[in-house]
Amino acid sequence: MRPALLSSRRSLHFWPRVSVMNTKVLPVDITHFRFQAQPDDEFGVQNAKPVITKETDQTAILEAVRELKAGQAVGIPTETVYGLAANALQEDAVAKIFAAKNRPADNPLIVHVSSLDMLKTFMPDNTIPPVYLPIIKKLWPGPLTIILPSSPMIPSTVTCSQPTVAVRFPSHPVARALIDACGFPLAAPSANSSGKPSPTLASHVFHDLQGKIPLILDGGPCDVGVESTVLDALRTPPAILRPGGITYESLLSLPHMNKLQVYRKHFVDEALEQAPTTPGMKYRHYSPDAKVVLFEHSDKVSETTVHEVFETKWKSELAGFQKAGVTVRKVGVLQTTPEGEACHWEQVQSKDGVEYIEIQMGRRGHPEEVARGMFKGLRELDSRGVDLIFVQGIPELHEGMAVMNRLRKAASKIIDLGEL
Repeated sequence: MRPALLSSRRSLHFWPRVSVMNTKVLPVDITHFRFQAQPDDEFGVQNAKPVITKETDQTAILEAVRELKAGQAVGIPTETVYGLAANALQEDAVAKIFAAKNRPADNPLIVHVSSLDMLKTFMPDNTIPPVYLPIIKKLWPGPLTIILPSSPMIPSTVTCSQPTVAVRFPSHPVARALIDACGFPLAAPSANSSGKPSPTLASHVFHDLQGKIPLILDGGPCDVGVESTVLDALRTPPAILRPGGITYESLLSLPHMNKLQVYRKHFVDEALEQAPTTPGMKYRHYSPDAKVVLFEHSDKVSETTVHEVFETKWKSELAGFQKAGVTVRKVGVLQTTPEGEACHWEQVQSKDGVEYIEIQMGRRGHPEEVARGMFKGLRELDSRGVDLIFVQGIPELHEGMAVMNRLRKAASKIIDLGEL
């Protein structure tokens, strides 16, 4: 199945064999981290210095720093999803990210910084392109990645030999403090096996990467639940290459963003997709082992009947699989909660020898909730050994754009909910 397909994509590059190691999980409490803004600095918030108020958390950070300075890759929490981090300036360390994830060699990484001062150290002429400055001041730190000119300091394995580099400044206090304590930027894709649903809990990281990395910092659940938005403002007009935690609507109101486009919504670029400047563009991603059937939102279906139509549609699709001779013993249903109803996590029932596990991602009119619950739901259903997963799509507004981007990449089959 998928492993063979992914293996063929990597046939031109062999990553070093991953040694089996004991994977330690260290809890860290985000309430014990604070940041002191720098006075008389226009970007004082972005250059704030971390203060860790409890010794156990300081000890955990220092242990992670030791591993990173030794060239290892470690699992870290961010506000988006958990990341697999290594020294972004050290090629051998970056290679361990690719090896642990079994990641395609032509899928670039995002570099994470803890201050603008750190960012400038690897910018050509130590200069950040002016077009980004008002965006940085408004939205950094946060779930936004920007495309910047690269420099010889960044290994080609990070950029996949592109002339640009994707950079993010995470707002998660543990990630910020860790990068600052290292004194160097960290390359960090999601901390999962390549192609699988992204991890939003430390337990997800342990499930995928135990024995492959020495350490995971457990900072609790991720607040955003989907990867960062990737913005390329070096293009004309500027473009969102991957929707994520910062919405199209919030970017549109910022200086120089009035003509902002979204990749695959407003334009396509085959050359960019074959040689991407950012993760998430080229390969199928976020897929559980079970076959995923996505029912896309349709304006033909009213919001008052959307849940009933979804139930009718997925049951009809299930009947089609069964009629074709597909053995189905467990079915997963990932859906939204109707407005006005309390969100419950899970409901299980059996009928005619088939077990049905229904999980709610969040309230339908709250895409930020759905974003937080989507990957968690996919992973939970996969862990329960379901044969099929039917997913209810949502409108592509605000965080809904990122949700649908991920679900389309996870899906084996996509059906318009409004189709007859």
